[in-house]
Amino acid sequence: MSKVAVSVLSDVACRLGEGPSYDARTDTLFWFDILERKLLEKPLSGTETIVHTLPVMASAIADIDAERQLLVTETGLQLRDRASGRLDMLMEVDANRPDMRSNDARPHPAGALWFGTMSKTAEEQAGAIYWFFKGELRRLFSHITVPNSICFSPDGAIGYFADTRENRLYRIACDPETGLPVDDPVLTVEGKEMPGGIDGSVVDTQGTIWNARWGGARIDAWSPRGELIRSIPMPARQISCPVFIGRDAGRLAATSAYEGMDGEAREADPEAGKTFLVDLDVQGRLDPPVLL
Repeated sequence: MSKVAVSVLSDVACRLGEGPSYDARTDTLFWFDILERKLLEKPLSGTETIVHTLPVMASAIADIDAERQLLVTETGLQLRDRASGRLDMLMEVDANRPDMRSNDARPHPAGALWFGTMSKTAEEQAGAIYWFFKGELRRLFSHITVPNSICFSPDGAIGYFADTRENRLYRIACDPETGLPVDDPVLTVEGKEMPGGIDGSVVDTQGTIWNARWGGARIDAWSPRGELIRSIPMPARQISCPVFIGRDAGRLAATSAYEGMDGEAREADPEAGKTFLVDLDVQGRLDPPVLL
């Protein structure tokens, strides 16, 4: 384990903090409390965290243009007006399934979006991973319980995803021009012997995969071949997803959660649910806008 200084970036504790996304247009970090239907916003130049109440559960946000963002929600993909916060449905996904919600997501370098869905009660193999690009939607993978770790190599030729319930990370060859898979998934990390589960991930310019270890109180760095490079201890047990922040993508932040903790567990894990800044220089990458 590599000792790295970690500080609290936002002390707003989330029941299920997830989906952090850095917006270079405004130098702002966005993330969600999925279960509490909250969108959180923190300008990196300021100290206050702004909390927006949402009408639906949402789990991920992506840039579109100067006026709009894309939200991945329990009923589908919705457009968010930056100025007013108004939501408009772009494409329904599981809108007639109140038992389902969205989970992890990330834009592919080509401007496509991969996103996952899952049962609100984590029913076995009820979830899926979808691809959206220029108005077209396809289901890529089915029979997933908790879809996570959606991320891509810098050139877009490799995609990654995990089922946290299985605790396995897969890689798959992709078409760099569209983000569509062109081969079968290959098991890359088998995490069953390690504490916690494979949660959200991002990939830096060198191809290193930075993964949040849910229940393991750490962030792991993996090579593209699945070799563990280093582990960074974190001050909360349920770390959910890292993100590169800053216009140079040179820093790392991470969300966490207090989901499932009783009073005694929260007392033992007082930082649970907060969002953290990792004092580590990284060669990160910023996600591209999603192409509608």
